Amino acid sequence: MQQVILLLLGILLLPASAVAAFSQAMGYTPRYGDSFNAFAYVNATAPKGGSLNLAAVGSFDTLNPFTLKGMAAEGLNALLFETLMTPSLDEPFSQYGLLAEDAELAEDKLSVRFRLRQAARFNDGSAVTAEDVKFSFDTLKSDAAHPQYRIYWSDITAAVVEDAQHIRFEFARVNPELHLVAGQIPIFSRRWVADADFAKLAEQSPIASGPYLIDSYALGKQISYRRNPDYWAKDLNVRRGMFNFDRVVYKYYRDFTVALEAFKAGEFDFNHEYNSKSWARDYQGGVFNRGEIIKRELAHENNQGIQGFVFNLRRPLFADQRVRRALSLALDFEWSNSQLFYNQYRRCHSYFSNSELAASGLPDSAELALLTPWQAVLPASLFTDRWQAPTTAAPSSLRHNLRQAAQLLREAGWQVVNNQLVNSRGELFQFEVILVQKGFERILAPYVKNLGKLGIGVTYRTVDPALYQQRMESFDFDMVVASFSQSQSPGNELKGMFHSSSAAQPGSRNLIGLADPVVDDLVDRVIYATDRQTLVTAVRALDRVLLAGDYLVPQWYIATHRVAYRRQISLPSQLPRFYDPESWLLMSGWIAAPTETP
Repeated sequence: MQQVILLLLGILLLPASAVAAFSQAMGYTPRYGDSFNAFAYVNATAPKGGSLNLAAVGSFDTLNPFTLKGMAAEGLNALLFETLMTPSLDEPFSQYGLLAEDAELAEDKLSVRFRLRQAARFNDGSAVTAEDVKFSFDTLKSDAAHPQYRIYWSDITAAVVEDAQHIRFEFARVNPELHLVAGQIPIFSRRWVADADFAKLAEQSPIASGPYLIDSYALGKQISYRRNPDYWAKDLNVRRGMFNFDRVVYKYYRDFTVALEAFKAGEFDFNHEYNSKSWARDYQGGVFNRGEIIKRELAHENNQGIQGFVFNLRRPLFADQRVRRALSLALDFEWSNSQLFYNQYRRCHSYFSNSELAASGLPDSAELALLTPWQAVLPASLFTDRWQAPTTAAPSSLRHNLRQAAQLLREAGWQVVNNQLVNSRGELFQFEVILVQKGFERILAPYVKNLGKLGIGVTYRTVDPALYQQRMESFDFDMVVASFSQSQSPGNELKGMFHSSSAAQPGSRNLIGLADPVVDDLVDRVIYATDRQTLVTAVRALDRVLLAGDYLVPQWYIATHRVAYRRQISLPSQLPRFYDPESWLLMSGWIAAPTETP
Protein backbone atom coordinates (compact mmCIF):
# COMPACT_ATOMS: atom_id res chain seq x y z
CA MET A 1 0.00 0.00 0.00
CA GLN A 2 2.84 2.39 0.86
CA GLN A 3 4.43 1.72 -2.55
CA VAL A 4 1.12 2.47 -4.33
CA ILE A 5 0.81 5.80 -2.51
CA LEU A 6 4.37 6.74 -3.39
CA LEU A 7 3.86 5.84 -7.04
CA LEU A 8 0.80 8.07 -7.14
CA LEU A 9 2.95 10.87 -5.78
CA GLY A 10 5.41 10.42 -8.63
CA ILE A 11 8.17 8.50 -6.84
CA LEU A 12 9.32 5.21 -8.29
CA LEU A 13 10.86 2.89 -5.70
CA LEU A 14 13.99 1.23 -7.09
CA PRO A 15 17.14 -0.35 -5.69
CA ALA A 16 19.87 2.11 -4.73
CA SER A 17 21.88 1.04 -7.78
CA ALA A 18 19.11 2.18 -10.13
CA VAL A 19 17.81 5.42 -8.65
CA ALA A 20 15.22 6.95 -10.98
CA ALA A 21 14.88 10.42 -12.46
CA PHE A 22 11.56 11.91 -13.54
CA SER A 23 11.40 13.59 -16.94
CA GLN A 24 9.58 16.34 -18.81
CA ALA A 25 9.87 17.73 -22.34
CA MET A 26 8.77 20.62 -24.53
CA GLY A 27 5.83 19.41 -26.59
CA TYR A 28 6.68 15.71 -26.99
CA THR A 29 7.17 12.49 -25.02
CA PRO A 30 10.69 12.18 -23.53
CA ARG A 31 12.83 9.43 -25.01
CA TYR A 32 13.98 7.96 -21.70
CA GLY A 33 11.54 6.48 -19.22
CA ASP A 34 11.78 7.18 -15.51
CA SER A 35 13.71 3.96 -14.83
CA PHE A 36 16.32 4.02 -17.63
CA ASN A 37 19.75 2.74 -16.67
CA ALA A 38 21.91 5.43 -18.35
CA PHE A 39 21.87 7.78 -21.31
CA ALA A 40 22.64 6.04 -24.60
CA TYR A 41 25.63 8.28 -25.34
CA VAL A 42 27.59 7.23 -22.26
CA ASN A 43 29.32 4.00 -21.29
CA ALA A 44 27.51 2.94 -18.11
CA THR A 45 30.47 0.80 -17.02
CA ALA A 46 33.25 3.26 -17.90
CA PRO A 47 36.18 2.97 -15.48
CA LYS A 48 37.07 5.81 -13.14
CA GLY A 49 40.58 7.22 -12.90
CA GLY A 50 43.34 9.14 -14.61
CA SER A 51 43.77 12.79 -15.51
CA LEU A 52 42.38 14.85 -18.37
CA ASN A 53 44.38 17.91 -19.40
CA LEU A 54 42.59 20.57 -21.43
CA ALA A 55 43.51 23.96 -22.88
CA ALA A 56 42.04 27.42 -22.50
CA VAL A 57 43.11 30.57 -24.32
CA GLY A 58 43.53 33.89 -22.57
CA SER A 59 43.32 34.24 -18.80
CA PHE A 60 40.98 34.11 -15.81
CA ASP A 61 40.63 36.17 -12.66
CA THR A 62 37.59 34.76 -10.86
CA LEU A 63 36.08 31.51 -9.57
CA ASN A 64 32.60 33.02 -9.83
CA PRO A 65 31.11 32.34 -13.30
CA PHE A 66 27.91 34.34 -12.68
CA THR A 67 29.04 37.98 -12.70
CA LEU A 68 29.43 40.53 -15.47
CA LYS A 69 32.91 41.62 -14.49
CA GLY A 70 35.92 39.35 -14.71
CA MET A 71 36.92 36.28 -16.69
CA ALA A 72 35.77 33.06 -15.00
CA ALA A 73 37.94 29.96 -14.99
CA GLU A 74 37.06 27.24 -17.47
CA GLY A 75 35.19 24.21 -16.16
CA LEU A 76 33.36 25.85 -13.28
CA ASN A 77 29.83 25.50 -14.64
CA ALA A 78 30.30 22.01 -16.04
CA LEU A 79 32.12 20.48 -13.07
CA LEU A 80 30.95 22.30 -9.92
CA PHE A 81 27.44 23.63 -10.36
CA GLU A 82 24.29 21.56 -10.79
CA THR A 83 20.68 22.35 -11.61
CA LEU A 84 17.33 21.00 -10.50
CA MET A 85 17.07 19.09 -13.77
CA THR A 86 19.58 17.99 -16.39
CA PRO A 87 19.12 17.80 -20.18
CA SER A 88 19.35 14.85 -22.53
CA LEU A 89 21.72 15.35 -25.49
CA ASP A 90 19.50 13.15 -27.67
CA GLU A 91 16.38 15.35 -27.60
CA PRO A 92 15.48 18.94 -28.55
CA PHE A 93 14.38 20.00 -25.05
CA SER A 94 13.98 17.20 -22.51
CA GLN A 95 15.06 17.36 -18.89
CA TYR A 96 15.45 14.73 -16.21
CA GLY A 97 15.49 15.14 -12.44
CA LEU A 98 18.86 15.85 -10.85
CA LEU A 99 18.75 17.90 -7.63
CA ALA A 100 14.97 17.61 -7.84
CA GLU A 101 13.24 14.24 -7.66
CA ASP A 102 9.85 15.49 -8.81
CA ALA A 103 8.08 18.54 -10.25
CA GLU A 104 4.46 19.56 -10.46
CA LEU A 105 3.19 22.24 -12.85
CA ALA A 106 0.20 24.13 -11.42
CA GLU A 107 -3.16 23.64 -13.09
CA ASP A 108 -3.20 27.29 -14.19
CA LYS A 109 0.44 26.91 -15.42
CA LEU A 110 1.48 29.97 -13.44
CA SER A 111 3.87 28.13 -11.11
CA VAL A 112 5.93 24.97 -10.80
CA ARG A 113 6.77 23.13 -7.59
CA PHE A 114 9.95 21.06 -7.23
CA ARG A 115 10.68 18.46 -4.57
CA LEU A 116 14.40 18.19 -3.79
CA ARG A 117 16.16 14.89 -3.26
CA GLN A 118 16.90 14.25 0.39
CA ALA A 119 20.26 12.79 -0.63
CA ALA A 120 21.41 15.94 -2.50
CA ARG A 121 24.53 17.38 -0.88
CA PHE A 122 26.90 20.26 -1.42
CA ASN A 123 30.64 19.59 -1.50
CA ASP A 124 30.94 20.61 2.17
CA GLY A 125 28.57 17.79 3.13
CA SER A 126 25.57 20.00 3.89
CA ALA A 127 22.12 19.26 2.46
CA VAL A 128 20.78 21.12 -0.56
CA THR A 129 17.65 22.86 0.70
CA ALA A 130 14.87 24.95 -0.75
CA GLU A 131 16.42 27.96 0.99
CA ASP A 132 19.60 27.43 -1.05
CA VAL A 133 17.57 27.20 -4.25
CA LYS A 134 15.75 30.43 -3.44
CA PHE A 135 19.00 32.15 -2.49
CA SER A 136 20.61 31.06 -5.78
CA PHE A 137 17.68 32.31 -7.85
CA ASP A 138 17.35 35.62 -5.99
CA THR A 139 21.10 36.25 -6.21
CA LEU A 140 21.37 35.43 -9.90
CA LYS A 141 18.39 37.61 -10.74
CA SER A 142 19.78 40.54 -8.76
CA ASP A 143 21.95 43.40 -10.03
CA ALA A 144 24.99 41.65 -8.54
CA ALA A 145 24.90 38.92 -11.22
CA HIS A 146 25.28 38.97 -14.98
CA PRO A 147 22.22 40.61 -16.60
CA GLN A 148 21.68 37.63 -18.89
CA TYR A 149 19.94 35.84 -16.01
CA ARG A 150 17.46 38.66 -15.43
CA ILE A 151 16.63 38.66 -19.12
CA TYR A 152 16.31 34.88 -19.43
CA TRP A 153 14.23 34.52 -16.25
CA SER A 154 12.20 37.70 -16.70
CA ASP A 155 8.91 35.77 -16.52
CA ILE A 156 9.87 34.01 -13.26
CA THR A 157 8.72 36.47 -10.62
CA ALA A 158 9.55 34.70 -7.37
CA ALA A 159 10.94 31.61 -5.68
CA VAL A 160 8.87 30.60 -2.65
CA VAL A 161 10.11 28.18 0.01
CA GLU A 162 7.37 25.83 1.17
CA ASP A 163 9.57 23.70 3.40
CA ALA A 164 13.13 22.35 3.35
CA GLN A 165 12.44 20.06 0.39
CA HIS A 166 9.88 22.01 -1.64
CA ILE A 167 10.42 25.16 -3.70
CA ARG A 168 7.82 26.89 -5.87
CA PHE A 169 8.60 29.22 -8.75
CA GLU A 170 5.88 31.69 -9.66
CA PHE A 171 5.42 33.03 -13.19
CA ALA A 172 4.30 36.40 -14.51
CA ARG A 173 2.30 34.77 -17.30
CA VAL A 174 1.70 31.41 -18.93
CA ASN A 175 4.88 30.40 -20.71
CA PRO A 176 5.01 26.83 -22.11
CA GLU A 177 8.72 26.34 -21.41
CA LEU A 178 9.06 28.19 -18.12
CA HIS A 179 8.80 25.10 -15.89
CA LEU A 180 11.72 23.67 -17.89
CA VAL A 181 13.65 26.94 -17.71
CA ALA A 182 13.23 26.93 -13.92
CA GLY A 183 14.91 23.53 -13.90
CA GLN A 184 18.04 25.10 -15.45
CA ILE A 185 18.83 27.46 -12.56
CA PRO A 186 22.37 26.78 -11.21
CA ILE A 187 22.24 26.06 -7.48
CA PHE A 188 24.87 26.95 -4.91
CA SER A 189 25.03 27.13 -1.13
CA ARG A 190 24.17 30.25 0.84
CA ARG A 191 27.36 29.60 2.80
CA TRP A 192 29.49 30.20 -0.30
CA VAL A 193 28.36 33.82 -0.50
CA ALA A 194 27.63 34.48 3.19
CA ASP A 195 27.97 38.23 3.76
CA ALA A 196 30.24 38.86 0.77
CA ASP A 197 29.42 41.15 -2.16
CA PHE A 198 28.45 38.61 -4.82
CA ALA A 199 29.66 40.86 -7.64
CA LYS A 200 33.13 40.88 -6.06
CA LEU A 201 33.22 37.23 -4.96
CA ALA A 202 36.24 36.07 -6.92
CA GLU A 203 38.57 33.73 -5.04
CA GLN A 204 36.25 31.94 -2.64
CA SER A 205 36.00 28.31 -3.79
CA PRO A 206 32.33 27.63 -4.62
CA ILE A 207 30.22 25.48 -2.33
CA ALA A 208 28.18 23.60 -4.91
CA SER A 209 26.86 20.09 -5.53
CA GLY A 210 28.72 19.01 -8.68
CA PRO A 211 31.00 15.98 -9.15
CA TYR A 212 34.29 17.90 -8.79
CA LEU A 213 36.12 20.11 -6.32
CA ILE A 214 38.70 22.80 -7.04
CA ASP A 215 42.04 21.27 -6.14
CA SER A 216 44.38 24.17 -6.93
CA TYR A 217 44.68 27.18 -9.18
CA ALA A 218 46.99 29.98 -10.26
CA LEU A 219 45.02 32.95 -11.55
CA GLY A 220 45.42 33.32 -15.28
CA LYS A 221 47.58 30.23 -15.66
CA GLN A 222 45.97 26.97 -14.56
CA ILE A 223 43.10 25.47 -12.61
CA SER A 224 42.88 21.86 -11.43
CA TYR A 225 39.75 19.97 -10.36
CA ARG A 226 39.61 16.64 -8.54
CA ARG A 227 36.68 14.24 -8.56
CA ASN A 228 34.72 14.31 -5.32
CA PRO A 229 34.82 10.76 -3.87
CA ASP A 230 31.68 11.58 -1.88
CA TYR A 231 29.70 12.91 -4.84
CA TRP A 232 26.08 12.52 -3.86
CA ALA A 233 24.64 11.67 -7.32
CA LYS A 234 27.09 9.02 -8.51
CA ASP A 235 24.38 6.32 -8.46
CA LEU A 236 21.71 8.30 -10.30
CA ASN A 237 20.86 7.10 -13.80
CA VAL A 238 21.38 10.66 -15.11
CA ARG A 239 24.99 10.43 -13.86
CA ARG A 240 25.83 6.76 -14.42
CA GLY A 241 28.96 6.31 -16.54
CA MET A 242 29.72 10.04 -16.37
CA PHE A 243 32.46 12.27 -14.93
CA ASN A 244 35.04 9.51 -14.90
CA PHE A 245 38.34 11.39 -14.72
CA ASP A 246 39.93 11.64 -11.28
CA ARG A 247 41.42 14.98 -12.23
CA VAL A 248 40.63 17.64 -14.83
CA VAL A 249 43.20 20.37 -15.46
CA TYR A 250 42.84 23.46 -17.64
CA LYS A 251 46.10 25.03 -18.82
CA TYR A 252 45.99 28.56 -20.20
CA TYR A 253 47.81 29.64 -23.36
CA ARG A 254 48.41 33.01 -24.96
CA ASP A 255 46.70 32.24 -28.26
CA PHE A 256 45.38 29.38 -30.40
CA THR A 257 48.62 28.91 -32.34
CA VAL A 258 50.65 28.43 -29.17
CA ALA A 259 47.98 26.10 -27.80
CA LEU A 260 48.06 23.88 -30.90
CA GLU A 261 51.82 23.45 -30.69
CA ALA A 262 51.48 22.64 -26.99
CA PHE A 263 48.85 20.02 -27.83
CA LYS A 264 51.12 18.29 -30.34
CA ALA A 265 53.92 18.40 -27.78
CA GLY A 266 51.77 16.48 -25.31
CA GLU A 267 50.87 19.26 -22.84
CA PHE A 268 47.14 18.53 -23.03
CA ASP A 269 44.92 15.72 -24.29
CA PHE A 270 42.04 17.02 -26.41
CA ASN A 271 41.56 19.80 -28.94
CA HIS A 272 38.43 21.06 -30.70
CA GLU A 273 39.64 22.76 -33.85
CA TYR A 274 37.79 25.75 -35.30
CA ASN A 275 40.31 26.79 -37.95
CA SER A 276 39.91 25.08 -41.33
CA LYS A 277 43.49 25.78 -42.43
CA SER A 278 44.91 24.30 -39.24
CA TRP A 279 42.67 21.25 -39.60
CA ALA A 280 43.84 20.67 -43.18
CA ARG A 281 47.54 21.37 -42.70
CA ASP A 282 48.64 21.22 -39.06
CA TYR A 283 47.20 17.90 -37.87
CA GLN A 284 49.83 15.70 -39.44
CA GLY A 285 53.26 14.34 -38.65
CA GLY A 286 54.77 11.64 -36.48
CA VAL A 287 52.36 11.83 -33.53
CA PHE A 288 49.44 11.34 -35.94
CA ASN A 289 51.17 8.68 -38.06
CA ARG A 290 52.04 6.65 -34.96
CA GLY A 291 48.49 6.92 -33.65
CA GLU A 292 49.53 8.87 -30.57
CA ILE A 293 46.95 11.49 -31.51
CA ILE A 294 43.65 10.48 -33.12
CA LYS A 295 42.05 12.91 -35.57
CA ARG A 296 38.26 12.64 -36.07
CA GLU A 297 35.29 14.48 -37.49
CA LEU A 298 32.29 13.81 -35.27
CA ALA A 299 28.82 14.11 -36.78
CA HIS A 300 26.17 16.14 -34.99
CA GLU A 301 22.68 17.52 -35.53
CA ASN A 302 23.22 20.78 -33.68
CA ASN A 303 21.26 23.84 -34.62
CA GLN A 304 24.21 25.92 -35.84
CA GLY A 305 22.52 29.28 -35.55
CA ILE A 306 24.34 31.90 -37.59
CA GLN A 307 27.82 33.41 -37.67
CA GLY A 308 28.68 36.63 -39.42
CA PHE A 309 30.27 40.05 -39.53
CA VAL A 310 27.83 41.75 -37.16
CA PHE A 311 26.84 45.40 -37.61
CA ASN A 312 26.43 47.46 -34.46
CA LEU A 313 23.20 49.36 -35.18
CA ARG A 314 24.07 51.74 -32.37
CA ARG A 315 26.52 53.28 -34.87
CA PRO A 316 24.75 55.73 -37.25
CA LEU A 317 26.99 54.48 -40.07
CA PHE A 318 24.99 51.25 -40.26
CA ALA A 319 21.50 52.67 -39.74
CA ASP A 320 20.58 52.48 -43.45
CA GLN A 321 19.70 48.97 -44.59
CA ARG A 322 20.98 49.76 -48.09
CA VAL A 323 24.41 50.28 -46.59
CA ARG A 324 24.26 46.97 -44.73
CA ARG A 325 23.14 45.14 -47.87
CA ALA A 326 25.97 46.72 -49.86
CA LEU A 327 28.55 45.50 -47.38
CA SER A 328 27.06 42.03 -47.51
CA LEU A 329 27.41 41.97 -51.31
CA ALA A 330 31.18 42.53 -50.97
CA LEU A 331 31.85 39.17 -49.28
CA ASP A 332 32.95 36.44 -51.71
CA PHE A 333 32.15 33.28 -49.77
CA GLU A 334 32.77 30.91 -52.68
CA TRP A 335 36.32 32.23 -53.18
CA SER A 336 37.05 32.07 -49.44
CA ASN A 337 35.69 28.54 -49.11
CA SER A 338 37.84 27.34 -52.01
CA GLN A 339 41.03 29.28 -51.33
CA LEU A 340 41.04 29.58 -47.53
CA PHE A 341 38.76 26.93 -46.05
CA TYR A 342 39.59 23.85 -48.13
CA ASN A 343 35.87 23.61 -49.02
CA GLN A 344 35.00 22.56 -45.48
CA TYR A 345 32.14 25.01 -44.93
CA ARG A 346 28.55 25.66 -45.93
CA ARG A 347 27.08 29.14 -46.25
CA CYS A 348 24.69 30.34 -43.56
CA HIS A 349 21.28 30.89 -45.13
CA SER A 350 19.44 31.07 -41.81
CA TYR A 351 19.70 32.21 -38.20
CA PHE A 352 18.88 28.55 -37.39
CA SER A 353 21.20 26.75 -39.82
CA ASN A 354 21.34 22.95 -39.94
CA SER A 355 17.90 22.52 -38.36
CA GLU A 356 14.23 22.12 -39.17
CA LEU A 357 13.72 25.62 -37.81
CA ALA A 358 15.40 27.30 -40.79
CA ALA A 359 13.03 29.15 -43.14
CA SER A 360 13.04 27.93 -46.75
CA GLY A 361 11.20 28.84 -49.92
CA LEU A 362 8.30 31.25 -49.53
CA PRO A 363 6.27 31.66 -46.32
CA ASP A 364 3.58 29.02 -45.89
CA SER A 365 0.06 29.86 -44.76
CA ALA A 366 0.88 29.47 -41.05
CA GLU A 367 3.87 31.81 -41.33
CA LEU A 368 1.83 34.32 -43.36
CA ALA A 369 -0.69 34.48 -40.54
CA LEU A 370 2.12 35.86 -38.34
CA LEU A 371 3.79 38.05 -40.95
CA THR A 372 0.85 39.63 -42.81
CA PRO A 373 -0.20 41.93 -39.93
CA TRP A 374 3.24 43.56 -40.28
CA GLN A 375 3.23 43.67 -44.09
CA ALA A 376 3.24 47.48 -44.22
CA VAL A 377 6.64 47.68 -42.47
CA LEU A 378 8.27 44.57 -43.91
CA PRO A 379 10.12 44.43 -47.26
CA ALA A 380 7.79 43.32 -50.07
CA SER A 381 10.44 40.80 -51.15
CA LEU A 382 9.92 38.85 -47.92
CA PHE A 383 6.53 37.74 -49.27
CA THR A 384 7.49 37.23 -52.92
CA ASP A 385 11.12 36.06 -53.11
CA ARG A 386 13.18 33.31 -51.51
CA TRP A 387 15.92 34.90 -49.40
CA GLN A 388 19.47 33.96 -50.34
CA ALA A 389 22.84 35.22 -49.13
CA PRO A 390 24.80 37.03 -51.88
CA THR A 391 26.77 34.60 -54.01
CA THR A 392 29.49 34.78 -56.65
CA ALA A 393 28.54 31.45 -58.18
CA ALA A 394 27.67 31.74 -61.89
CA PRO A 395 25.81 33.59 -63.31
CA SER A 396 26.68 36.00 -60.49
CA SER A 397 30.20 37.27 -59.90
CA LEU A 398 32.06 39.49 -57.47
CA ARG A 399 32.15 42.28 -60.05
CA HIS A 400 28.39 42.05 -60.54
CA ASN A 401 27.82 42.13 -56.77
CA LEU A 402 30.13 45.12 -56.27
CA ARG A 403 28.25 47.04 -58.93
CA GLN A 404 25.01 46.37 -57.06
CA ALA A 405 26.69 47.45 -53.82
CA ALA A 406 27.95 50.70 -55.37
CA GLN A 407 24.45 51.51 -56.58
CA LEU A 408 22.96 50.89 -53.11
CA LEU A 409 25.58 53.13 -51.52
CA ARG A 410 24.80 55.92 -54.01
CA GLU A 411 21.11 55.60 -53.18
CA ALA A 412 22.02 55.91 -49.49
CA GLY A 413 23.86 59.20 -50.13
CA TRP A 414 27.47 58.04 -50.49
CA GLN A 415 29.77 59.03 -53.36
CA VAL A 416 33.33 58.08 -54.31
CA VAL A 417 35.69 61.05 -54.19
CA ASN A 418 39.41 60.44 -54.78
CA ASN A 419 38.82 56.68 -54.34
CA GLN A 420 37.21 57.24 -50.94
CA LEU A 421 33.54 56.92 -50.10
CA VAL A 422 32.14 60.11 -48.55
CA ASN A 423 28.69 61.44 -47.66
CA SER A 424 27.21 64.89 -48.27
CA ARG A 425 28.96 66.20 -45.13
CA GLY A 426 32.34 65.07 -46.41
CA GLU A 427 32.61 62.28 -43.81
CA LEU A 428 34.57 59.21 -44.81
CA PHE A 429 32.99 55.77 -44.77
CA GLN A 430 35.35 53.95 -42.46
CA PHE A 431 35.06 51.59 -39.51
CA GLU A 432 36.97 49.10 -37.37
CA VAL A 433 36.56 45.35 -36.92
CA ILE A 434 37.54 43.84 -33.57
CA LEU A 435 38.86 40.25 -33.56
CA VAL A 436 39.80 37.86 -30.79
CA GLN A 437 41.49 35.19 -32.94
CA LYS A 438 44.69 36.17 -34.78
CA GLY A 439 43.98 33.52 -37.41
CA PHE A 440 40.86 35.35 -38.53
CA GLU A 441 42.94 38.20 -39.95
CA ARG A 442 43.74 36.22 -43.10
CA ILE A 443 40.00 35.56 -43.54
CA LEU A 444 39.04 39.18 -43.03
CA ALA A 445 41.75 40.60 -45.33
CA PRO A 446 40.11 39.60 -48.68
CA TYR A 447 36.78 41.03 -47.52
CA VAL A 448 38.47 44.29 -46.53
CA LYS A 449 40.12 44.40 -49.96
CA ASN A 450 36.72 44.02 -51.66
CA LEU A 451 35.29 46.82 -49.50
CA GLY A 452 38.23 48.99 -50.50
CA LYS A 453 37.10 48.68 -54.13
CA LEU A 454 33.94 50.48 -53.03
CA GLY A 455 35.96 53.25 -51.38
CA ILE A 456 35.32 51.94 -47.85
CA GLY A 457 38.18 52.13 -45.36
CA VAL A 458 38.34 49.27 -42.86
CA THR A 459 40.88 48.69 -40.12
CA TYR A 460 41.02 45.57 -37.97
CA ARG A 461 42.95 44.40 -34.97
CA THR A 462 43.11 41.42 -32.66
CA VAL A 463 42.79 42.09 -28.94
CA ASP A 464 43.28 39.83 -25.93
CA PRO A 465 40.22 37.88 -24.70
CA ALA A 466 39.70 40.00 -21.57
CA LEU A 467 39.58 43.27 -23.52
CA TYR A 468 37.46 41.64 -26.20
CA GLN A 469 34.90 40.50 -23.64
CA GLN A 470 34.85 43.96 -22.06
CA ARG A 471 34.23 45.66 -25.41
CA MET A 472 31.51 43.21 -26.37
CA GLU A 473 29.71 43.63 -23.06
CA SER A 474 29.76 47.44 -23.41
CA PHE A 475 28.95 47.29 -27.18
CA ASP A 476 32.13 49.27 -27.89
CA PHE A 477 32.71 48.17 -31.48
CA ASP A 478 31.70 48.99 -35.06
CA MET A 479 31.75 45.48 -36.50
CA VAL A 480 32.63 42.17 -34.89
CA VAL A 481 32.75 38.52 -35.87
CA ALA A 482 30.09 36.82 -33.76
CA SER A 483 27.82 33.83 -33.73
CA PHE A 484 24.31 33.46 -32.40
CA SER A 485 24.20 29.83 -31.34
CA GLN A 486 20.77 28.29 -30.98
CA SER A 487 19.24 25.35 -29.18
CA GLN A 488 16.94 22.80 -30.76
CA SER A 489 14.04 24.50 -28.99
CA PRO A 490 14.65 28.27 -28.88
CA GLY A 491 12.78 30.26 -26.29
CA ASN A 492 13.56 32.79 -23.57
CA GLU A 493 17.21 33.13 -24.64
CA LEU A 494 16.03 34.90 -27.80
CA LYS A 495 15.14 37.92 -25.66
CA GLY A 496 18.80 38.36 -24.85
CA MET A 497 19.78 38.14 -28.52
CA PHE A 498 17.20 40.04 -30.52
CA HIS A 499 14.51 41.64 -28.32
CA SER A 500 14.36 45.40 -27.75
CA SER A 501 14.39 44.83 -23.97
CA SER A 502 18.05 43.71 -24.20
CA ALA A 503 19.32 46.24 -26.78
CA ALA A 504 20.60 48.69 -24.17
CA GLN A 505 21.43 46.11 -21.48
CA PRO A 506 25.24 45.86 -21.03
CA GLY A 507 26.40 42.27 -21.21
CA SER A 508 23.45 41.03 -23.26
CA ARG A 509 23.95 39.00 -26.43
CA ASN A 510 22.03 41.61 -28.42
CA LEU A 511 25.26 42.71 -30.10
CA ILE A 512 23.33 44.01 -33.11
CA GLY A 513 21.38 46.49 -31.01
CA LEU A 514 18.09 45.24 -32.41
CA ALA A 515 15.01 47.11 -31.22
CA ASP A 516 12.28 46.29 -33.71
CA PRO A 517 8.58 45.73 -32.89
CA VAL A 518 8.19 43.00 -35.52
CA VAL A 519 11.11 41.05 -34.08
CA ASP A 520 9.77 41.60 -30.56
CA ASP A 521 6.38 40.21 -31.54
CA LEU A 522 7.84 37.10 -33.19
CA VAL A 523 10.28 36.45 -30.33
CA ASP A 524 7.31 36.52 -27.94
CA ARG A 525 5.39 34.13 -30.21
CA VAL A 526 8.30 31.69 -30.11
CA ILE A 527 8.57 31.91 -26.32
CA TYR A 528 4.83 31.40 -25.76
CA ALA A 529 4.29 28.72 -28.44
CA THR A 530 2.07 25.99 -26.99
CA ASP A 531 3.36 23.07 -29.06
CA ARG A 532 6.29 22.07 -31.26
CA GLN A 533 4.67 22.90 -34.60
CA THR A 534 3.58 26.35 -33.41
CA LEU A 535 7.12 26.97 -32.22
CA VAL A 536 8.63 25.85 -35.54
CA THR A 537 6.30 28.16 -37.46
CA ALA A 538 7.09 31.15 -35.26
CA VAL A 539 10.85 30.53 -35.48
CA ARG A 540 10.72 30.32 -39.27
CA ALA A 541 8.78 33.59 -39.46
CA LEU A 542 11.33 35.21 -37.13
CA ASP A 543 14.14 33.83 -39.29
CA ARG A 544 12.68 35.51 -42.39
CA VAL A 545 12.40 38.89 -40.68
CA LEU A 546 15.96 38.74 -39.29
CA LEU A 547 17.39 37.76 -42.66
CA ALA A 548 15.42 40.47 -44.47
CA GLY A 549 16.93 43.12 -42.17
CA ASP A 550 20.56 42.53 -43.27
CA TYR A 551 21.76 42.85 -39.69
CA LEU A 552 24.95 40.93 -40.38
CA VAL A 553 27.03 39.62 -43.27
CA PRO A 554 26.33 35.86 -43.17
CA GLN A 555 29.39 33.65 -42.95
CA TRP A 556 29.52 29.87 -42.73
CA TYR A 557 29.08 26.76 -40.61
CA ILE A 558 30.20 23.14 -40.52
CA ALA A 559 28.04 20.13 -39.71
CA THR A 560 30.78 18.17 -37.92
CA HIS A 561 33.01 18.69 -34.89
CA ARG A 562 36.72 18.58 -35.81
CA VAL A 563 38.52 17.05 -32.83
CA ALA A 564 41.83 15.42 -32.00
CA TYR A 565 42.76 13.59 -28.82
CA ARG A 566 45.50 11.45 -27.34
CA ARG A 567 44.99 7.73 -27.76
CA GLN A 568 44.54 7.02 -24.05
CA ILE A 569 41.25 8.95 -24.18
CA SER A 570 38.21 6.75 -24.82
CA LEU A 571 34.80 7.95 -25.97
CA PRO A 572 31.49 6.07 -26.09
CA SER A 573 30.68 4.38 -29.40
CA GLN A 574 27.31 6.15 -29.73
CA LEU A 575 27.36 9.88 -30.38
CA PRO A 576 24.71 12.21 -28.95
CA ARG A 577 22.55 14.12 -31.42
CA PHE A 578 23.05 17.61 -30.01
CA TYR A 579 26.30 18.33 -28.20
CA ASP A 580 29.50 20.27 -27.70
CA PRO A 581 32.40 17.80 -27.97
CA GLU A 582 34.41 19.08 -25.00
CA SER A 583 31.37 18.99 -22.72
CA TRP A 584 30.55 15.48 -23.92
CA LEU A 585 34.16 14.43 -23.27
CA LEU A 586 34.02 15.82 -19.72
CA MET A 587 30.79 13.97 -19.03
CA SER A 588 31.32 10.74 -20.93
CA GLY A 589 35.01 10.11 -21.66
CA TRP A 590 37.45 7.96 -19.70
CA ILE A 591 41.07 6.86 -19.69
CA ALA A 592 41.69 3.63 -21.57
CA ALA A 593 43.34 0.80 -19.66
CA PRO A 594 46.99 0.28 -20.70
CA THR A 595 46.13 -3.08 -22.26
CA GLU A 596 43.41 -1.62 -24.52
CA THR A 597 44.16 -1.43 -28.21
CA PRO A 598 44.20 2.22 -29.35
